[in-house]
Order: sequence, then structure tokens, then C-alpha cells
Amino acid sequence: MTVTAAELIVLVDDDGAPIGTMPKPLVHHGETPLHRAFSAYLFADDGRLLVTRRAEDKQTFPGMWTNTVCGHPGPGEDDAAAIARRAAQELGLQVADLRPALPGYRYRAEFRGVVENEVCPVYLGRFTGTPDPDPSEVGEWELLGWADFRRRQEASQFDEWSPWCREQARLIEQAGLVPAA
Repeated sequence: MTVTAAELIVLVDDDGAPIGTMPKPLVHHGETPLHRAFSAYLFADDGRLLVTRRAEDKQTFPGMWTNTVCGHPGPGEDDAAAIARRAAQELGLQVADLRPALPGYRYRAEFRGVVENEVCPVYLGRFTGTPDPDPSEVGEWELLGWADFRRRQEASQFDEWSPWCREQARLIEQAGLVPAA
């Protein structure tokens, strides 16, 4: 029998400095401590954004549509390595041309009693390969032009899209960072 170590989440102070770690299963609840995370918006070569719907059995924000990949860097792991790791694990994809979009992004959101409380830099980049999602992570995926992506968000009900994705998309637009399709 193989025993795997629990994924460790990096806890941070209000300035984003690491102050410790905690096993992932213990982090997300009603009093979630502030921790490191990342969000990545990855585009196909034709300029369409890969969006994903979180698996229904996810602890946090199950079944909601969101950006390409989100996650947590491990202790000592930089964001680019963490994004590449999660894109490979969740979607079977490689990441290219990654660049920061919203390096200081931070948010707190609650859904069904579970809180996200994260210092969460946001990145833009490209993906290579064909999505082959891990069903425990991703329920569905689609490729959408940015305008279609935003129209779908704006026309949807509150719980159809993750709150961080809604806010990040608006901030990406306000910063003039929307990739040309």
C-alpha cells in the first residue's frame, strides 16, 4: 500500500509572508486561514480561453465554472511551477508564455459555509495539448473567446461562476490585459 503525504498549504500573514503550513484537508472551512494560492487564465493558440467547471464533489465551490486552473503553491514552490503542476494534473496540459496579470490580487469568498481566504496572484498564458481532465477536479471544459466568456458570466446566476473568476475577469479588463483573439 502506498501512502502519500498530504498536500501542504502555505499560510501567510497580511503582507503575504509565509508563516507556516497546514495540510490541505484542514484549511478550507468556515474560518479558513489566509493562505497562498494562484489563478491562471490559459489560452489556446487561436486566442480562446480555456474555462473549466469544478467537479461536483470539490470541497470548495463545487460545480461552478471558473478560470482554467487554480490551486496552491507548495512550500518553496514558485507560482509558475505550481501552475504547470496543476495544469498537468488537472487537465493533462503544458503551460507556455506565463506572465503575471494581477500580482497583488487577494480575496475572501464564502459558499455553503466554506470560505476561501487567499493571497492569489493571477496569471495569463497559453496552454499546449488537448484537455484530458481529471474528473475529480474538472467536470467540464470549454474554449471561449473573451467576449463570449464575459457575456456568459454577466448573464449567469451568482452561483454558476466562481466569485474570484468574476472579479478577476473584471480586473483583467480594467487593467487592459485582455489578450487579442
